[in-house]
Amino acid sequence: MQNEFNWGSKLPGELFERWPKDENGNPEEPKLLATLANNNMFDELTVNMLEAYGIPCLKVYPGYGGFGKVMLGMSGEGTEIYVPSSLHADALALCTEGDFDLF
Repeated sequence: MQNEFNWGSKLPGELFERWPKDENGNPEEPKLLATLANNNMFDELTVNMLEAYGIPCLKVYPGYGGFGKVMLGMSGEGTEIYVPSSLHADALALCTEGDFDLF
């Protein structure tokens, strides 16, 4: 039996509730917004700013980054930030506009 990856199972309860759903009630596909180093807090700044505008964000620590996050308080391999596909353009615009250019 082949296991099908269900990315929606990675969404914590509260984030799952806020994540946009399709017509069948399934979570909308995520789209990678950026991979940021988290030694300069850009990942946290980005997520907090987007959440303030109502854009839910999923943080993924690639490779052994999750282990580093637990042991060291930061991922040595960066943080991948995903947003709902339908909100990707809005999120990108917010992150690259004016004096608050995070990328």
